[in-house]
Amino acid sequence: MRENPRFTIIGARHVDKASLYPWIKTLHIVFVIAWMATVFYLPRILVNLAETTGQTDVQARLILMGRKLYRFGHNMFGLAVLFGGWLVFSYHLWGGWLHAKLTLVALVLVHFILSGRWLKGVEKGKPLPSSFTLRLFNEGPVLVLIAIVWLVLAKPF
Repeated sequence: MRENPRFTIIGARHVDKASLYPWIKTLHIVFVIAWMATVFYLPRILVNLAETTGQTDVQARLILMGRKLYRFGHNMFGLAVLFGGWLVFSYHLWGGWLHAKLTLVALVLVHFILSGRWLKGVEKGKPLPSSFTLRLFNEGPVLVLIAIVWLVLAKPF
């Protein structure tokens, strides 16, 4: 059965599938950017937490900021996956580059979740790694992001 390139949005006129592609891709990119902002900033909050031991009021504020940021990041990741899945399955964007990209995205997700676990550990009184270690931890996603963007743009395989 041949796929219909047009479909109806409830209460609207028919929309050409091709005309939706830039919008779906735009939304995917925007939500990825928002998620990556949380990936970069949450470890920075952890660095500040590690450097403010004994300052309970500052730590309480940082924990609250971190908790809200972590929740926001999860929402942005979910929306990025939703629109990314729409792109992959509706527009048949397959290839080895996609598998490599998704593997790297999974690594960044593990990094993000580990940051969230450290934040939750601080709330329970557990110690954080040193601020130097956290600073190094914060730099990893930058390199992975460069590889992800290159894979998407170059589609080398």
